Amino acid sequence: MELMECALDTSASLLNLLQNASDEVAWTTLVDMYSPLIRGWLKRHGAAPGDVDDVVQEVLTIVVRRFPEFQRHPRTGAFRSWLRTITANCLRDYWRRSNRRPVAVGGSDFAEVVNQLADPASGISQIWDREHDEHVTRYLLAKIRPDFSEQTWKAFQRFALDGLSADAVAEELGMSANAVFIAKSRVMSKLRHHGQGLIE
Repeated sequence: MELMECALDTSASLLNLLQNASDEVAWTTLVDMYSPLIRGWLKRHGAAPGDVDDVVQEVLTIVVRRFPEFQRHPRTGAFRSWLRTITANCLRDYWRRSNRRPVAVGGSDFAEVVNQLADPASGISQIWDREHDEHVTRYLLAKIRPDFSEQTWKAFQRFALDGLSADAVAEELGMSANAVFIAKSRVMSKLRHHGQGLIE
């Protein structure tokens, strides 16, 4: 959990860049980062395959258009919650316009799934939050992986991600326990640095 919390510390840098509508790098990062998350969520929760790309595009278009309205609060998850709300509203609007009632996985009413997504206290919203956090963490880790030697990364992975003790990792990799702690510290430091330019 420490890793997840570190990776997802709120950072204003990308959010500040997004205030400048002409910053194409920031917007490309946003789209690259969030398109797979939204697409995967829609597919897993029963959206029709033919609708997925249209909804993803609509969500991200609205994020871009309405970003100046976004108020970053001094709490973790402000953007994540805002994105979830936009996604729920886009889903409602999309199916209202198409004049049909989509069916979710298991035959349930997708409208109920969307209503739960809009409710921050619902189980589905909690799933959204967890999937968001996991997705962002994977994105960050993939970005920084090339910056480390195989040994450093393996020590970090076995210790911080797999949950082995420092002594067990040290024995497995033929290094000292102190070196394992240093490897974790180096990766976590880089992760924090990269997190400064990515949305929580």
